[in-house]
Amino acid sequence: MAQESDSPDAAIIRLLQGVADANPEQVAGWMRDEPGQWGFLAGQAVLTVRRLLGRSLEYAERRWVWHQMWLVLQERRREQIESAER
Repeated sequence: MAQESDSPDAAIIRLLQGVADANPEQVAGWMRDEPGQWGFLAGQAVLTVRRLLGRSLEYAERRWVWHQMWLVLQERRREQIESAER
């Protein structure tokens, strides 16, 4: 039986984590609520998944990618808060 980590969704989430890793300045700006940072990161997420799939994303797919990118960023924020509390 395949594990969740083997699912296509999990692979895309790892890809989105890579988007965050590749753009630390924008992630930091997003955490400071700087204008434009979310749009940049959401755009990078869609472009990255689009390259992976080799096609444009449908509206529902873009919304799903945006949501997953938001969750990745929320996790980064949570990690930063926990790190600061130590």
